Amino acid sequence: MPRFLKTLSRRLRQPFNSRYATRRLKEYHSQKRTLEEVVDWAMNFGGGGFMTVKTLQIPAEITQLAKAVQALNPKIIVEIGTARGGTSLIWSYLASERVITCDLNDMTFQRPLFSRFPPPGSNCQVTLLSGNSHDASFKARLTKELNGEKADFLFIDGDHTEAGVTADYNDYKEFVRPGGIIGFHDIVEKQPLATNQVYHLWKRLKPVSDVQEFVNNPNQCGFGIGILRVPGG
Repeated sequence: MPRFLKTLSRRLRQPFNSRYATRRLKEYHSQKRTLEEVVDWAMNFGGGGFMTVKTLQIPAEITQLAKAVQALNPKIIVEIGTARGGTSLIWSYLASERVITCDLNDMTFQRPLFSRFPPPGSNCQVTLLSGNSHDASFKARLTKELNGEKADFLFIDGDHTEAGVTADYNDYKEFVRPGGIIGFHDIVEKQPLATNQVYHLWKRLKPVSDVQEFVNNPNQCGFGIGILRVPGG
């Protein structure tokens, strides 16, 4: 189906998909969730069209990452690469003040749903920024949103080319506080797509940084999460 027809179809079905997603979110919020339950919801929330919530992760890997982030007692989390919002759901559970999630695509339709991700009683606010993370103007927008504050955790899961992920790391690492964490997705060398090139940056960072890997199977194709601990703190 041509892209414009797919977009039109999604817009026509938006009211139905929105109602379904709202019901699912109400169910999610109906009781207090453990971190493991939140991860499961992030992977199986479901939905349709613009209102689909999902994350493509290996459960063991994303759970280990979430636990590492939880140990920081994070106030602010920044994410490059919102996609379908599954990881945003997890970060909204963990952050006590803010989640700023950024994506190349326009997130207008998703904003009303994603902004309600934090659990009942949470003071966390979710901000969606749409634009190209490689543009200086986009970095300026994030700078304005943070207003001098630093993130406890930065998750880089946007442009997976070697040049793209390297640019995101170099451009946004300054926004993470000393003692905070920077996370990378798809770090294993064997990847299903030629454009998944995060490994090349990761192998340069490993010898010179305090890093940790969450890889379910050393022989797997795709996935793998790496974290880099920012010195100090």
